[in-house]
Amino acid sequence: MAIVSLRVPERELDIFKAYAKHNNMTLSEAIRNMMIERIEDEYDLKVFEEYEKERKEGTLETRPIDELWEELGL
Repeated sequence: MAIVSLRVPERELDIFKAYAKHNNMTLSEAIRNMMIERIEDEYDLKVFEEYEKERKEGTLETRPIDELWEELGL
């Protein structure tokens, strides 16, 4: 596993440590989880913005959910 070094002011480090402790995580787990969640949130926002753009432009293609279930064999 790789090691990442991060420089933060002592006050911020205290906040990070308190957050990790409150959530029963190590500091590494807390920082890693927050980074992954941020990336996921930004990706979700990008997908939503693309959806909204296509919807407004009238280029959005949809199909009934039953077709998807059938395609997936569910």
